[in-house]
Amino acid sequence: MNPEIYVSTDIESDGPIPGPNSMLSFASVAFDADGNELGSFSRNLDLLPGATPHGPTMEWWSTQPEAWEACRKDLVLPVKAMEDYIRWVKTLPGKPVFVAYPAGFDFTFIYTYLIRFTGTSPFSFSALDIKSYAMAVLKTGYREATKRNMPKRWFEGQPKHTHIALDDARGQGMLFCAMLKEARG
Repeated sequence: MNPEIYVSTDIESDGPIPGPNSMLSFASVAFDADGNELGSFSRNLDLLPGATPHGPTMEWWSTQPEAWEACRKDLVLPVKAMEDYIRWVKTLPGKPVFVAYPAGFDFTFIYTYLIRFTGTSPFSFSALDIKSYAMAVLKTGYREATKRNMPKRWFEGQPKHTHIALDDARGQGMLFCAMLKEARG
């Protein structure tokens, strides 16, 4: 039986929706169920032809100069990035499960880019949302399942949240694995 491999993914974009806006960068860090890191993948992307940056998003980016600079280096075409990404996911030693915080945002971009540029998704149509999982583990309402209400022990050893996709994918993956470990006893 193939074990589940949790592919924690974070994206950075120049707006709220894929297509009219571009994904600037993305990263995934793969973890097994014991929380062991199995590998990582990261790319910075060229902008989509015809896409337009979203004004309020770009205003926010002006407050994050280090993250902006990091996501605008070593740009690759989206088609190349997504082809490379699928190849990387296929090397993982189990069944990939897309994990994000919030999955509703990150998965929308990744899924759209995968289908647009490769015609397929190694995650099928599904994604696991860390906040929703926290709601179940904490036995609380969705609106109460915020990071500030989560136990501090779930955040031990995590990198700082930098808005650099690889840092944030790793941190949220570690958060998810801490929840998973606690929930499984």
